[in-house]
Amino acid sequence: MDLVTGIKERRSIRKFQDKKVPRELLEEIVNISAYAPSWKNTQVARYMIVDDEQKIAELANEKVAYGFEGNVAALKGAAAILILTYVKGRSGYERDGSFSTKKEDRWQMFDAGIAAQTFCLVAHEKGLGTVIQGYFDEDEIRKVVEIPEDQEIAALIPIGYPDIEPAAPPRKDASKLLTFR
Repeated sequence: MDLVTGIKERRSIRKFQDKKVPRELLEEIVNISAYAPSWKNTQVARYMIVDDEQKIAELANEKVAYGFEGNVAALKGAAAILILTYVKGRSGYERDGSFSTKKEDRWQMFDAGIAAQTFCLVAHEKGLGTVIQGYFDEDEIRKVVEIPEDQEIAALIPIGYPDIEPAAPPRKDASKLLTFR
């Protein structure tokens, strides 16, 4: 699949087939995702994949998802869950610890977003579905999965073989999005 097709056809998938995803395939996706750009090539994204059924069940609960049933259902039905984290204190910083720009440490989340989208596009190309979730209780996740103290959770990404093919929602065209100055 070419890049433009992948971008146009990738959808957020919230329903998955009851089918395991091989760890080798997940590792391949992460190896490719590692090419996502980052602040000064700091490569702060970390990929923690939970594929243990018991841990998935523990993550797929009302407390983790703040009661949002749609996220609970997607987590519960996933073959695996990526806990995308980033190493704190690197993106947006100079070597002396000062901030490089007025954006301060917000570059961390920018880098995590690029990593998340890259992961999801590669997964789509490999026949998997994903959905990026940002609405979660980090403290509840840390009760289930050990996250290093120097990392912060950026997103949860349920992964699996899609059980649905949602249509593309309408998109604004360049005339509404683009400004030349």
